[in-house]
Amino acid sequence: MVVLIPLAHESLKGRRWPYVSIVIIALNLVVFLGTHWRLEDESHKLADVKLHILLLAAAHPDVQTTPDVQQLIAGVQRSNPKLFARMASANRRPEDLWDLQMRDWDSAEVNAQMEALAQQLADLQRDSILERYAFIPNKHPLASYVTAGFLHGGWLHLIFNMWFLWLAGSVLEDAWGRLIYPLFYLLAGAVALLVHAGVFSGSIVPVLGASGAVAGLMGAFLVRFAKTRIKLLLFLWLGFRPYLHRFSAPAYAVLPVWFVTQLFWALLTGSGGGVAYWAHIGGFVFGVGAALALRATGIEHKMDQAIEAQVSWTADPRIVKASEFIAQNQPEPAIAELKQVLQEKPDLLDAHDLLLQAYWRKQDFQAHKETLATLCRLHVKARELEVAWRNYEEYCSAGGEKLPSATWLELSRYLETQQNWERAAVEYEKLAEAYPSDRASLSALISAARINLKKLNRQDEAVRLYRQADASPIPHLDWDAAIQAGLKEALASPSASAPLDKAPVSKL
Repeated sequence: MVVLIPLAHESLKGRRWPYVSIVIIALNLVVFLGTHWRLEDESHKLADVKLHILLLAAAHPDVQTTPDVQQLIAGVQRSNPKLFARMASANRRPEDLWDLQMRDWDSAEVNAQMEALAQQLADLQRDSILERYAFIPNKHPLASYVTAGFLHGGWLHLIFNMWFLWLAGSVLEDAWGRLIYPLFYLLAGAVALLVHAGVFSGSIVPVLGASGAVAGLMGAFLVRFAKTRIKLLLFLWLGFRPYLHRFSAPAYAVLPVWFVTQLFWALLTGSGGGVAYWAHIGGFVFGVGAALALRATGIEHKMDQAIEAQVSWTADPRIVKASEFIAQNQPEPAIAELKQVLQEKPDLLDAHDLLLQAYWRKQDFQAHKETLATLCRLHVKARELEVAWRNYEEYCSAGGEKLPSATWLELSRYLETQQNWERAAVEYEKLAEAYPSDRASLSALISAARINLKKLNRQDEAVRLYRQADASPIPHLDWDAAIQAGLKEALASPSASAPLDKAPVSKL
């Protein structure tokens, strides 16, 4: 089994709170809490009555029916003729005792039973949430194009839909505003259901859930944020143990794969499978098309400008002025403005980002490198570790050699969370060499030793690093037990050879 779960993406921080997305999620949750306990019971009862009606009509084609029952029968005959033909076969296996007995009934008994079933169906439908608010292709009342999107069949159904909605919807709300975004969301859900009804026009199976609308948001996200990197968790069940792997990829790589997967399953499963794949496909295609239309007509740009005008009062006018200087290729006045801002707000990321651009345009590469180090530290402080790592790689490419020990340690730990064991071990060792008298260097040596022992199967390197930690002049009584246990495990490995007490630290 393979499951790919999105965890986050780079563009989650918007200019203002996504209140519309929060309200949509809250409505879905409230509706779910108020309805989920009835939906399963209703679905079983309705399915049982409908099955008996279809079996009776298939076995006795001349039975008298009501208009609602005739619509039900005609819908199944149109959407799934093979199924209805199997029901009419005298050689099929009976579904239950009632099914076995009804084959021998005379016309009077058949008509009486159909009348009773029709009454049961009418009673159930009158009070049924599914029949009144879910989307049923052979009926599809107008209101159900909206109401179906707020019903969910279970906790996992709700949680996954709402998580995807939050990831894609919150940033689209920030880009499009609080008027276009909810209209787009509702329209995407309606179009998704319309596509489903077009493919399964006579289906009597209720469709519910926000996934069609969410698929529309995903399609729009592909257009609007194509290069945004999405953090993903790969869950792979190998039959005997689970395998987890975290990685990131741009939206233009992830979302088309998801779309092709939906298309594959839609073609493979047809009307079966319990998932409305064609609704997903319809919603996604609508989302792509609508996002392109909003961009081409200039509506997106106008909405973005309007939102920016509402929130721009929070920006320091010196930041705005510096940005204008940079756009005019005047880095020196921009640097002067930004330095004034940073005297008052030394941790302001926006100012440092602009300062980085200004130093690059001025070709002051030393200051550019130092600003990269500062940005790295600030992004680590803000727990934006992926961005901090990219800053660090730029810093290294610019000739940077060392960061503050606490920042460097956090980046090395981040590499471990990404399972980049080789690079994590290297960074830990570089940190230890750069700060031999800092307590962080001892932590780095122990971590590098552990990675070499547990992840890279380099027992000799692990022994060398544990011995180096043991010989450190930094007081480490609290870590001595961990060092000795690691050293003992490394020396006990059959591939470990007798290490030197002092060995050089490898460099990148």
